[in-house]
Amino acid sequence: MTLTQMGSRKRTTGFRSRRRWELFGLLFPGLLGIFVGFVLPVFVMFRMSLNTHGTGGQLVESVSLGAYRAALTDPFYWEVIGNTLVLGLGCGAAATILSYPLALFLVRTTSKWKGVLIALAIAPLLTSAVARTYGWIAILGDQGVVNDSLMRIGVLDAPIQLSNNLLGTTIALVEILMPYAILAMISGFGRISPSLEEAAGSLGASKLKTFVRITLPLSLPGVFTGFLLVFVLAISSFVTPRLLGGGRVFILATEVYNEATQTLNWPLASALSVILLVVFGLMIAVYQRLIAKFEG
Repeated sequence: MTLTQMGSRKRTTGFRSRRRWELFGLLFPGLLGIFVGFVLPVFVMFRMSLNTHGTGGQLVESVSLGAYRAALTDPFYWEVIGNTLVLGLGCGAAATILSYPLALFLVRTTSKWKGVLIALAIAPLLTSAVARTYGWIAILGDQGVVNDSLMRIGVLDAPIQLSNNLLGTTIALVEILMPYAILAMISGFGRISPSLEEAAGSLGASKLKTFVRITLPLSLPGVFTGFLLVFVLAISSFVTPRLLGGGRVFILATEVYNEATQTLNWPLASALSVILLVVFGLMIAVYQRLIAKFEG
């Protein structure tokens, strides 16, 4: 190796080293924020779950799996986990199905009002979830708009139970979380090339066949992203299940609150939080597999 080649190699190595430090410097604030805002609290929460709940609500520092044993051997908490999954899957499926045509229309429209239409689609996010939940209480209550209207036209003789249960909570959360699904799918649908649909049409494919064979498969990554976002927000929601559920809808988020503030059983509350985090992780793993399958 000549001296010129050695000098060139050293300069290249030095440039790459500086480049790595520059990239690390740019990433450091974000990494620090993630560590302080997420990794450290999760570690503290996990450590708390290994403690013991003593008599009188006192916290006994130890290294025990008693909180996890209490959560996973009690049928009530299995019911809570089941309710959480049903709520998340139901909200995710309903919000995705209802948001799909809206998102596809907003992506494809060439109207000069496109920006306004997108703003209107996500405008509910400007209203507090608490206010919208109280609105759904008025709509779905025994004397609410739905029951009152159905009774006036003779469809019902007595009001049906649409609040203080999982059904009413799901209905409200679907409306509350739909803007998130629309935003996620709009960003995902932007990668669908209209030329592929035009090519299918020029080859004699009907609009329905073009949608089933071209548009829908290409839009699935965006659909999965919207579903995942709604699922995560639904299973971690607290305000709507607490208010609209009337204390009769038990999911992990509400039980974490109850154990931490009412029974003062912080280890059990932390264990339930870790279980909720595991549910997040499993759903993200499924999402990654699906994305890899459809984009591979």
